[in-house]
Amino acid sequence: MGEGDDAVFRRFFAIPCPGRNVAWIVYLLCVLTCAGIISATSTPVGCAGQQPAQSQPRLEISAPSAILMDSSSGRVLYERDAHKRMPPASITKIMTMLLAMEALEAGKISLNDKVIASEHACSMGGSQVWLEPGEEMLMSDMLKAIAVVSANDCSVAVAEHIAGAEEIFVDMMNARAKELGMNDTHFVNATGLPHPDHYTSAYDIALMSRELLKHPKVHEWFTIWIDYLRDGKNILVNTNRLIKDYKGADGLKTGYTEEAKYCLAATAKRDGLRLISVVLGVPDSRTRFNEAARLLDYGFRYYVGVEVARAGDIVTQAPVQRGVAETVSAVAKGPLTALAPRGEEKKIKTEIRLDERITAPITKGQKLGELVALLDGEEVARVDLVAGEDVKKANIFQMFFRIIRNLFRMFLGRGK
Repeated sequence: MGEGDDAVFRRFFAIPCPGRNVAWIVYLLCVLTCAGIISATSTPVGCAGQQPAQSQPRLEISAPSAILMDSSSGRVLYERDAHKRMPPASITKIMTMLLAMEALEAGKISLNDKVIASEHACSMGGSQVWLEPGEEMLMSDMLKAIAVVSANDCSVAVAEHIAGAEEIFVDMMNARAKELGMNDTHFVNATGLPHPDHYTSAYDIALMSRELLKHPKVHEWFTIWIDYLRDGKNILVNTNRLIKDYKGADGLKTGYTEEAKYCLAATAKRDGLRLISVVLGVPDSRTRFNEAARLLDYGFRYYVGVEVARAGDIVTQAPVQRGVAETVSAVAKGPLTALAPRGEEKKIKTEIRLDERITAPITKGQKLGELVALLDGEEVARVDLVAGEDVKKANIFQMFFRIIRNLFRMFLGRGK
């Protein structure tokens, strides 16, 4: 269904209780905590088996299912029944958006494509932009409507444009989920509208969110607060209020149906550290935003992201066998940020792991090995190292003269 009409969003991290009720509530909380009732399924997770230098307080989240994940490494920092299968409502559209972005990247579709709305797409109900059968809309506007107002009609129209039919697109969604290791997920539609066989988990949502965040273009849509469609005739107001109320928040997706209750997959980035928080099955909209924000607060307070390498950085020169050049630049394929407990940033070490034998010819972009970040000897992040340039295979004459040169170096004592 659609998103609920919420009151103006404010975050309340504590609700004061009047008078003597405070003492009774404190007493009750102490009893429940000692009995292990409150913390039975809520698990703050240390980084690389370590506890942060700052002492971590017990984090209590009321959402039936929740998770906090480091986007760079996929490390789980907190979880509560994170593998419980639950209806995700419109959070489903994260996978719809992911497949659309991958189709764009592969050149299968374009943002300038004119998407034609079918009778089926226009019959969805719930959150929508009221497409008419046969109406044409640019792919870029369709994706914007999905990201900002969770438009069901646009989700199905995009699915049909990519795959020819929603059913085929759903098969693609399930196949991609399997590739990502989303073992507690099964999709039935591209919208998240209720169906008993349509389910996922907080952990799986974090996985697909992490994958979608590899496409920076999506932030342009997810961070829109107010925008317009159809030459200004229709207004779009974002359903995710964290993007204006939480520092660094730039996504991702809200969800609501009567079955799923209120859900949210949120992400924020501060000082190079990007976190993903997911809450499912929350009874009201304000609480879902508060709970997601509390998870993010916890992560940013007790963890930091250490920049190890930027995309394109030359990490080392890799030796090349039988090449015109004897070495090739080993370049970080993407950025590498290592997660560390706050106060332990200097413990991050790096290790270069090159392939055992790198032989010409070599093509620019070819994988040569990996750059690994370690904390107390345990791996916390890695990135591929790729060739920064082409290296042609040396011919027989070049190899001959190289051998002669090396012999002279040895003779003159300059060789190794």
